[in-house]
Amino acid sequence: MAEVVGVALVVASALTVRPARLGAQDSRPAFSEWLAGVRAEAIARGVRTEIVDEALAGVEEPLPVILERDRAQAETVFSLEYYIARRLTPRVIASGRDAYTRNLELLTEIGSAYGVPPRIIAAIWGIESNYGRFSGVRPTVSALATLAWDPRRSTFFRGELFDALEILNRGDTDLAHLKGSWAGAMGQVQFMPSSYLQYAQDYDGDGRRDIWSTPSDIFASIANYLSGRGWTLEAPWGREVKLTPEVAQHIRSDVAPRSGSCQAIRNMTIAQPLATWQQLGVRLPGGKPLPKSDVPASLVSGSTRHFLVTPNYDAILEYNCSHSYAITVALLGDAIASTGKITATPVPKTKSKASRKKRS
Repeated sequence: MAEVVGVALVVASALTVRPARLGAQDSRPAFSEWLAGVRAEAIARGVRTEIVDEALAGVEEPLPVILERDRAQAETVFSLEYYIARRLTPRVIASGRDAYTRNLELLTEIGSAYGVPPRIIAAIWGIESNYGRFSGVRPTVSALATLAWDPRRSTFFRGELFDALEILNRGDTDLAHLKGSWAGAMGQVQFMPSSYLQYAQDYDGDGRRDIWSTPSDIFASIANYLSGRGWTLEAPWGREVKLTPEVAQHIRSDVAPRSGSCQAIRNMTIAQPLATWQQLGVRLPGGKPLPKSDVPASLVSGSTRHFLVTPNYDAILEYNCSHSYAITVALLGDAIASTGKITATPVPKTKSKASRKKRS
């Protein structure tokens, strides 16, 4: 799945391609020579020769469109509030409710089997694939070969390329169906090949873990990922809360942030009991006291909206380490499982906190 880092969503659009470092380019072998080395290593790893040859036969040169998407990204860092309003439209929620209702029996069965709420499974499916309308169109092997040859993140993508060949070797899908995003994220769940090998499920028992077109495999794979990353059914994901400006300032000054490799983790507070948050002045949106609970919660804050999130929220961050992504998934899940009136979220006048350029 594509990674988005930080408290706001990073949206990429193509710009003029910046040249790669010349020294790194000059030291590379010719693409055909490099590909021959990949072939030899894949066979040494145990991938059948006929699988390797078929997969690499159509890979003749790096794909310029892949390099453009990877190297030239202009990023607008949208505020949490703007992104939520932009994504959680009445149309998206209504479409989600229809899809949720159509698949409720299967979602409920899989949710029970893996200990993950059906609405959260459906919300991730909705965000990643528009409820099954998108599963990726770019040939995964060609995309990964291009990114593995490029020096910028060659080690990471070379590993993903071998994992993609292993997927073919195991017979989960064939080359014609092994497609995904420009970065190699595959199917309606947008798994990278390494995540596929670890978490994809063959729920219908047909011998293939089909994350491209089989609903039961798709839902079970999402659920297995969340369960494997620590989701526990006993706790909710969290809740929206209200902070006065004075309380927010006090928390920023006195409550420590978490530590972690992901920027979003560092942009939330340490977990504390709800009773502690109550003492600090945090309330429910209507002003009522927080409920009593033994589950600790961290505070995630945008510019004007605030959320207390449980350890289950971390499992969504593992799927995509962005508060904009994770909060949107959580709110979408609540909205599509609700029978209440669908209302539009007001779009903030200021849509971005800042603009920056990033090499993701």
